Amino acid sequence: MSWTRNRNTVKHEGRSLGPISLIGMFLMLITVMGMIYLTQGTKATSYDYQLNELDTEIAELTAEKEDLAVEKARLTSIAAANDSAVAAAMPTASVSGYVGE
Repeated sequence: MSWTRNRNTVKHEGRSLGPISLIGMFLMLITVMGMIYLTQGTKATSYDYQLNELDTEIAELTAEKEDLAVEKARLTSIAAANDSAVAAAMPTASVSGYVGE
């Protein structure tokens, strides 16, 4: 045996997976990726439904706010008309008859 450097006396052979194992691992990888994709899709759909419900609630509350603003303006104008000096000086209305009578 010679005493020189970097001379290996043992030959190592690399191991590799067989074709069936590689196909199986590839199919499992595709299955896992598909499940992750479906999970993310259902999360997005769930958030979409929640946002749609919130948008509907906001629209309903906005419409109710506008209705209440109109009601407030109506009640304020009636109260202002009753409290005005001009309205207090007016005589009460009575039915005087029709034109044809």
